[in-house]
Amino acid sequence: MKLVIATPLYPPDIGGPATYVRLLEDGLPKNGIEVDVVKFSDVRRLPKLIRHYVYYRRVLRVARSADAVLALDPVSVGLPAMKAAQKAGKPFVVKIVGDYAWEQGVQRFGVTQELDAFVQKRQSSWFVRRLQAIEKSVAFAADKVIVPSHYLQHIVAAWGIPEEKISVIHNGIELPERIPERQKKEGKFLIVSAGRRVPWKGFEAIERVAQKHAHWHVYIASGLPRDEALGWIKAADVFVLNSHYEGLSHVLIEAMVIGTPVIATNAGGNATLVVDGETGLLIPPADDASLERALIAVEHDPAAAKKRARAAQKQMNDFSVLHMLWTTTELLKKL
Repeated sequence: MKLVIATPLYPPDIGGPATYVRLLEDGLPKNGIEVDVVKFSDVRRLPKLIRHYVYYRRVLRVARSADAVLALDPVSVGLPAMKAAQKAGKPFVVKIVGDYAWEQGVQRFGVTQELDAFVQKRQSSWFVRRLQAIEKSVAFAADKVIVPSHYLQHIVAAWGIPEEKISVIHNGIELPERIPERQKKEGKFLIVSAGRRVPWKGFEAIERVAQKHAHWHVYIASGLPRDEALGWIKAADVFVLNSHYEGLSHVLIEAMVIGTPVIATNAGGNATLVVDGETGLLIPPADDASLERALIAVEHDPAAAKKRARAAQKQMNDFSVLHMLWTTTELLKKL
């Protein structure tokens, strides 16, 4: 079998799609699936619309001799990859790790609703409605939709996509062989978070709470190469994911696999990963007081925090690369 993967990001780009596509590119051939990756980064320098047409032509060229096309987002690469698959007469699969229309709406078009409310209501912005129409049309056209969590399965189903078309395949995690060592300052309680500087990550709240404690030090690993960010997470006394929106957080899984105690908001797919009081601490989103109490609990009882971290490591088998590759292979070959 030959698979074309259309990806918005590719190493050395940082982000979930870049990590995920490398795992598929390296692992699927061992399961009998030849992989041809088409990178959107190769055309990003071109003007808008032109870049998408050029990208469509590149995907179409390799799709003609392939057995299926997999797009790793529903808009930037999803739309041209869908058109290319249809033109070539090939099965089409799309992976959806979030609601692109909601993300763009929050960042650019004044959307203030949480995602669960957003998918239920008609939006006033024409641009947001257009993005919603694109991602829904791509999902409708797909033979299969892959999501990394049951929460995102619920969101995509709210778009009107039949649930039998949606498959939950958890992201697989493979840590680098060597994670750089980071030294924390003597006498400091090191709090680390990571991710893109977007409004829903809640970094400012972590920094605001930490300012009240002179010996607390916050490091936000944003825009760093993956191994450097993991070095900070490994050195931390606690990793905090304070977002009010997550599909299934790649970096939260990585922190749990590393063995760093975690605090996460009870938002999106986070509760899929963290069992409160057993494998980490869950707090309400946008709640500074709860965040501060959880941080104090970790600081004052590090033994209990480490016990939760060890329990988290043990439950991460479902997020192994081998499990992700096997379930993805089964889905693709059934096409």
